[in-house]
Amino acid sequence: MVLWTYATVVLTDPGGVPLNWRPLREEEKGDADPLVGLGYGIAKIGTNQSAVPGDFKNLDIGFCLKCNRLKPPRAHHCSICNRCILKMDHHCGWVANCVGALNYKSFLLFLFYTFLAEILVCLALLRVFMEIFNDDEVDLTPGKLAATFIAFVSVLGFLIMHITLVGANRTTIEFQAKDKKTGLTWRYDLGWKKNYEQVFGTEKKLWLIPVYSKDDIRRMPALQGFEYPTRPNWDPQH
Repeated sequence: MVLWTYATVVLTDPGGVPLNWRPLREEEKGDADPLVGLGYGIAKIGTNQSAVPGDFKNLDIGFCLKCNRLKPPRAHHCSICNRCILKMDHHCGWVANCVGALNYKSFLLFLFYTFLAEILVCLALLRVFMEIFNDDEVDLTPGKLAATFIAFVSVLGFLIMHITLVGANRTTIEFQAKDKKTGLTWRYDLGWKKNYEQVFGTEKKLWLIPVYSKDDIRRMPALQGFEYPTRPNWDPQH
């Protein structure tokens, strides 16, 4: 599972903004392909509205000065990939890829299964650890054991951080950028259950593997990275 999820994170495009993307107006939606663009009437905050066309100023649409085009909510420009990534979380050097809307689930599962593997390694080394304290000769040096323990703690901390972020429906970038302008309540926080479904899908039997059901992909725009449901009656001042 570690290799499967790792390969999925590395090989899956995290989701880029199409060249001519724009949000659809209400009258244009109909049966349009959600991958072309989706419109949504939510408040605007933290976007470069001076560069957004007048028809879209009531939408939470940003404008990327580097790409020189519109970008959907929660999309950010990656200076390493040199493009805007849908619901970008961060660029990960360990997977040589951005972590975004289309591979975030795989990234979380990779962390989870790596953590389980670390547990097995630590249990296997427990006997060696006890032998060191008994002054017995062992094949591993204390330094190697310490490195294993540090790796275990690091993965655990990273996993806990992302579990917390998913529960709040925030990305790492959104967490780092949060301030008084975002209000005390996060617009995309739908409650922990729905927040997890926004990342893992509604089919709980598929939560532990890096795939989605066809029904979830079809009816959950958040899994495609262009549109996200928001809290009802969200007020940035409260």
